[in-house]
Amino acid sequence: MTRNGGDVVVETLGALGASHVFGIPGQHALGLFDAIRRSDLKFVSSRIENNSAFGADGYARATGEVGVLFLSTGPGALTALGALQEAYATGVPLLVITSQVPRSGLGLRRGMLHQLDDQQRSAVNVTKSTAVVEHAAQIPSLLADAWALAQSAPAGPTWVEVPQDVLLEPVDVPAVAGVTAVDVTRAARPEILDAAAELLSAAARPVILAGGGVRRSRGGSEALVALAELLDAPVVSTVGGKGAIPFAHPLSAASWIEDRHTTDLLADADVLLAVGTAMGEVTSNYFTFAPRGRLIHVDAESRVLQANHPGLAVHADAAEALRGIADRVTPREQGTGAEIAAMLRRSVEQRLDGQDVDAERRLMSDLRAAVPAAAHTFWDMTIAGYWAWSAWDPLDGDFHSAQGAGGLGFAYPAAVAAAIGSGRRTFAVSGDGGAMYSIAELATARQHDADVTWLIVDDGGYGILREYMTDAFGQATATELSRPDFVALAGSFGIPAHVATLDDVGEVVAGTFTTTGPAVVVLPAVLKMFSPT
Repeated sequence: MTRNGGDVVVETLGALGASHVFGIPGQHALGLFDAIRRSDLKFVSSRIENNSAFGADGYARATGEVGVLFLSTGPGALTALGALQEAYATGVPLLVITSQVPRSGLGLRRGMLHQLDDQQRSAVNVTKSTAVVEHAAQIPSLLADAWALAQSAPAGPTWVEVPQDVLLEPVDVPAVAGVTAVDVTRAARPEILDAAAELLSAAARPVILAGGGVRRSRGGSEALVALAELLDAPVVSTVGGKGAIPFAHPLSAASWIEDRHTTDLLADADVLLAVGTAMGEVTSNYFTFAPRGRLIHVDAESRVLQANHPGLAVHADAAEALRGIADRVTPREQGTGAEIAAMLRRSVEQRLDGQDVDAERRLMSDLRAAVPAAAHTFWDMTIAGYWAWSAWDPLDGDFHSAQGAGGLGFAYPAAVAAAIGSGRRTFAVSGDGGAMYSIAELATARQHDADVTWLIVDDGGYGILREYMTDAFGQATATELSRPDFVALAGSFGIPAHVATLDDVGEVVAGTFTTTGPAVVVLPAVLKMFSPT
């Protein structure tokens, strides 16, 4: 067999440490897929490219590795962009390798199948970088650079295009045995850390807001807890920051970010340290949060800093900044931090006690008891998922949702890929509307015998949009949906499926964790959101 450009791509991925590739074959990309046959890479085939991208995303979140995605030219590449927006917004490291028309057609309108005027430009909004290979000798270096950049804070997807003829042509490039890809960790300037430490040392009511950047930063969680203990500061977690500090820690104020009590705690701090978060729409309780004290804002993404509120901007990786501040602050004697955190959590529970949401609270409690503590959980944009943003304690596992970009269909393909990559059973939750975005991945789960439990909460439509529209306009429009018999449909793929009720759903879900392979649980139920005030 004469080696070609596809072999160089696959050899480079192996040298970088990749083990799995996600995607769907396509005409211009066949050289990539044929090369996989001659490698140790494991290929996971989804049924639509958007779900392939969600899969690579979920794999990266669960394993800590770079998710690798193969796409074909034109429709294949474009179909993945919606899912790539989630990875870009949330900071998930992906390397997207997509084919292109032959070099003779680049920039021209020759009527080639799948041809775009500028495919690279289509990806600019949802990737950190784009590049086009001009000849096979460039492949190792361009892929290594993209691999390193994908992992460098703020992490995110990178995009490399390889024309069809480059993939298929014989090459004289030596077999790729080793490549260097060094990700960059951004350190804060010492004078900025000095200023942050001075503010925090003098604070009477410091509070920390921990975002997803803390979780994604190497050593970020440990650095966060150490600084919180030095400051005796309560810590609020964002949706993406769940797990940055254990909920069982006395200083954890949990993650009820859509509750007015939490919003007030953040606003009343005389010094608020916000780390790894944009303090965006959800975190700010829909832009009702307004700090009354000093704000210290730490983030590796410079465009996030001071985007919503003025403050001391610390452009740095979360762990680096937290450790640097901890080295400089004056430790506080143990005071009221734990009491404040506990009081906030009690206040939230008392507010919920006065609302008609017992069924929803019980559902969260029953699911938490049913799902093993170390399991990765994946949540779609659905009412159950919105409850989980605030109520779900990740325990020893990791919590993942699509709140970065807010697209539907994330949970199941991400959970399938995470199960394949981690070798452990995962748990996905979707509504019936979001489930239809992902339903084809039942075939993927069956084909790869993925250990994944999928809970579909069937309320007959887009439940959260129904609630929003009814609140705003008095009635909902275009929210009601025809849907399949999910149990019968899963059964047609050879996947065990169960119908549950609010009374026994915890027991049914728990039972699936004693089995192997995919399982589906359907819960017919109309849920509603809690009121934040």
